[in-house]
Amino acid sequence: MRHYKIEEIKTIRKIICNKCGKEIPMKGEIAQEDVLDVVKRWGYFSKRDNEVHKFDLCEQCYDELIATFQIPIEIE
Repeated sequence: MRHYKIEEIKTIRKIICNKCGKEIPMKGEIAQEDVLDVVKRWGYFSKRDNEVHKFDLCEQCYDELIATFQIPIEIE
């Protein structure tokens, strides 16, 4: 019997903000600005049952988003 080691290496070529379309500067595989990376698997009681949604936001779009919150975020 043969046993194989399966390797999948993903490298980031570019990061683009899903809201404004800004391309985040990269140096090699390292982003030169921070981004909010969201991965959400929706649960059984959602109309999106078991879907996985992924998106990135640049810091400016993140600031714009949280400015709309009725309850401010917690900051430590």
